[in-house]
Amino acid sequence: MFFSIDWKGLALPFAYLIVLSGALMTFSSIYRKRRAAESANLAPWFGPNLQRNVYMSLMHMEPEDGDENTPGVPVSVLKAALLRRAVEDIDRLIQIKTAKQACSSLLQRGSVGDDLWQRFERAEKEMEEELRDVVTEANALVPNWGPTIFQSAHEISGNTRLRERLAEIEAQTEAEKAWWEKRRGQISTEFMKELDEEKAASTTQGSEDDAVLVDTPSKN
Repeated sequence: MFFSIDWKGLALPFAYLIVLSGALMTFSSIYRKRRAAESANLAPWFGPNLQRNVYMSLMHMEPEDGDENTPGVPVSVLKAALLRRAVEDIDRLIQIKTAKQACSSLLQRGSVGDDLWQRFERAEKEMEEELRDVVTEANALVPNWGPTIFQSAHEISGNTRLRERLAEIEAQTEAEKAWWEKRRGQISTEFMKELDEEKAASTTQGSEDDAVLVDTPSKN
């Protein structure tokens, strides 16, 4: 037994689905563009990467005499600049890893808005691109340097933080030593003042006792 399909009756639902799908696609496209525009207008998580700018400036520096055959910046200088750039990236990566859990918890509790999380996600993507770029540049300068450059940068960064911490401890020690020297001087001054007051009081008491003895009439 065959059934005939009423195409005219199905035309309206199909048209509704087509219009609904088109509206959803338009809304999704507008929403993504708006989110991208808002994300572009958000303040960056980090400030300008000075070490990256220095390295890029050295890379594009031309020879002073304008001769293309004359080498520009020495490779050793470029290597040092790229290593400093990698150290800066390590420091920023540590900050991102430290802040990620805190930002996620604050976002779940509603303590911060979505704009902060968008800034954080953009910073993560920028760091991923930056790390890949540094590895590419390292391999271009020295073959197979890319896999080890960040290991060297991590050691340099750790040593720098250790020296800064030791300097802070030494500064605290000097401050505490200065405070104690000052406090000891105050204690000594207060102690000597108390001794002088006690000595003065004893002298006054002795003078009064002598005066009493002098004024007492003698018995015949």
